Amino acid sequence: MRMTFYKYQGTGNDFIIVDNRMQQIDKNNTKRIADLCDRRFGIGADGFILLENDTSSDFKMVYYNSDGNESTMCGNGGRCIVAFAKFLGIIENETEFLAIDGLHMAKIEDDIVHLQMQDVNNIEVYDNHLFLDTGSPHHVEIVSNIESLNVKSKGSKIRYGELYNAAGSNVNFVEQLADNRFAVRTYERGVEDETLSCGTGVTAAALAMHSINKTIQNEVLLQVQGGELKVRFNQSSKGYNNIWLMGPAEQVYKGEIEW
Repeated sequence: MRMTFYKYQGTGNDFIIVDNRMQQIDKNNTKRIADLCDRRFGIGADGFILLENDTSSDFKMVYYNSDGNESTMCGNGGRCIVAFAKFLGIIENETEFLAIDGLHMAKIEDDIVHLQMQDVNNIEVYDNHLFLDTGSPHHVEIVSNIESLNVKSKGSKIRYGELYNAAGSNVNFVEQLADNRFAVRTYERGVEDETLSCGTGVTAAALAMHSINKTIQNEVLLQVQGGELKVRFNQSSKGYNNIWLMGPAEQVYKGEIEW
């Protein structure tokens, strides 16, 4: 079967996106998904996303890591699929869609995609790191000289280390640049390498830094390898709510390939 696909990127975090409203894609074929995400023998991407019909919202997002396995929420993937839904004419500038962690509101303003993330009510603070779930689990660790850090080596040791079970965790390294500005580099499980950007990761970093008073601002700028993202939020007695991840999402190209 010939499959039409679209390549999208959000601050360098790239995805293969397919319109699967007709349910033509075999979602159990994880090997084929992994092959398509391979950068040497396939299209190449950090993840694979299906847009499907949903009875309770505008559409459904089904997300797979580049290893072919269905995964938890992907923030940049969520922003990219919103841009894709607008391209398809499913939405205009505002939407509500279903992802693996529930319903998400989103809007597009001046080519910037604003994605509302789920509330975060628990941030675990340890001596050398923090842990929280922003739709995906994230280890957050403050470092210095972030540009010289070997993210793949250090990140993999933490991801597979004794802190986490077999499922592991994404690992984010953070360096403060200014009062409300931080540099973030992320090792992503499922990709098993550093990615140029991670939406749930920068969301985790912003909330983590606010929770330990590294910033008192409720709008935080996150510099990633692929550009810049912004996270805005409210703090309440229960934790954090009204969390928005904001940044660009761009269609790179359209193609066809054998499924």
